[in-house]
Amino acid sequence: METYTPKQMADALNVSTTTLRRYEEQNLIPAVPRTESNHRFYTSIHFQAFITIRTLLKGYEIPTVYEIMRMIKNASFEKALWLVNQQQFHIQLEKQRVEEILIMIQSTDFTKYKNRKLKKYMSIGEAAEIAGINTSAIRYWEQEGLVRSERNSENGYRMFTITELRKILVISSLRKTVYYLENMRQLLNDLELQSYDKIERSFGLALENLNYQLFHQYKGISEMIKYINFLEK
Repeated sequence: METYTPKQMADALNVSTTTLRRYEEQNLIPAVPRTESNHRFYTSIHFQAFITIRTLLKGYEIPTVYEIMRMIKNASFEKALWLVNQQQFHIQLEKQRVEEILIMIQSTDFTKYKNRKLKKYMSIGEAAEIAGINTSAIRYWEQEGLVRSERNSENGYRMFTITELRKILVISSLRKTVYYLENMRQLLNDLELQSYDKIERSFGLALENLNYQLFHQYKGISEMIKYINFLEK
């Protein structure tokens, strides 16, 4: 049986021994044996576990990867596979969303979205429902000066125009794939100035990033299957 010291394993994976210890403390890998002198050592199954973690992290968020690895450690292989399948579904929805928003921007007559007729003024709840986000996100974007609301003269509630809704849809579409706050301000300025070439390039970059993420998700799945097969032997 091939064995590795923590230093050898860390060097092979190009990470620190602290990172390996953290994965162990987070209960992501099989139990780590010790020598007679009480020193840790790793085996081939640990190597595959670490490779799986590192590869999955390139395509999935940390909490998701940790949950997957704990499921596998507990032999809940089907649950881990269904969780991965769920993530594949989410990235597909994200791609569809980016494409839908791009079509919306290119449309000169933005009076409907997803077959829903838009009102001249919408409450924050209505805007959030249309964009598929929480009202707290819109409040934050308004606080940062990305969107503006008007106040209802009768009750003082926030009201958003169709123009501002379009900004909300753009932010919600690109926030995970391309832009930080300052970049987003410039993009929204381009939207107001109708600099559509720049906006289309931004959406193209968003789609490229999603393609990159999808590619690494599949690479992670490949390593995960190897790991599961290893454990089932």
